[in-house]
Amino acid sequence: MKAKFLLFATLFVMPLTARADNPDEIELFLNIRRIGLEMSKTQVRHAAEYQDSPIQALKADSQDFIKGVLDTALEYKRNKFKWDNSLFMEYGKTTLKPYNQPETTNENADKILLSSDMSWACWKWGQFSFGPTVRGAYETEFVASGDAPRQNLVRMNAGMSLFDHPIIKSLYLTGVYEYDFTYSHDKTSKTAAEAGWRLEYKLREGVKFHTNGYYREYLSYSDYVATDLDRDFSAVVRMDTNLWGNFTLGPYVQYRRARARGADEYGSNFIMGISFNYINRFGLIDVVNDDKE
Repeated sequence: MKAKFLLFATLFVMPLTARADNPDEIELFLNIRRIGLEMSKTQVRHAAEYQDSPIQALKADSQDFIKGVLDTALEYKRNKFKWDNSLFMEYGKTTLKPYNQPETTNENADKILLSSDMSWACWKWGQFSFGPTVRGAYETEFVASGDAPRQNLVRMNAGMSLFDHPIIKSLYLTGVYEYDFTYSHDKTSKTAAEAGWRLEYKLREGVKFHTNGYYREYLSYSDYVATDLDRDFSAVVRMDTNLWGNFTLGPYVQYRRARARGADEYGSNFIMGISFNYINRFGLIDVVNDDKE
């Protein structure tokens, strides 16, 4: 109940009480950071006849990989105050088709993240904005993974950030409070420290470099659950080349590395491939009022 109340305050109450020094510049944008489709297909025919061949490509398993990604944000700015409400979803699946065994399917990505971020530009140096930031987020999955239940947690962040730079869209260091109710019988509260980033750089006309990610170090827990993480690192690097209009194509790398409290070794997931994306930004409100009373 306490976590739900804090999330409500973060998402709704604070924006109503925030005031800019000179409330005469208002912007509202729908930022479609990425609607993407990542696909690869390996089709091997007559693999049974080549099992003794030294050429691996002729005896490999056929496999299909497909992943969809949605990353959008509703961005509101009023002078020094910035409020972003974002939705990130991804789901990926790999299907293996061995020549002499049943077809198998594995999920390699499954995440839904709804978050609300508020930042206050207390200081400005050139194109840099710097100030306090708070965030409320709810993270879950589309489907449960194997015998484990579907992930459900609420996360609160508070700290300092750089933002609104042409290259550094967000660079932050925050403290974290997390309430995890994935397991109905093992609800846990956790604290952590987190650093994260979102960067964009235009290499040349029609080619842009993107990267985003975070590192989270957990500090305390209300109870012991073996699957709770001690450390968590996630990073995505992507290159977008314009095909036509707002459609892009380019390579990407995604890496996740984490260690659970009940594990001796780190687990990791590395994906490299090609992504096809739609990227756009729609201006909904853009008001500049020069009249001062």
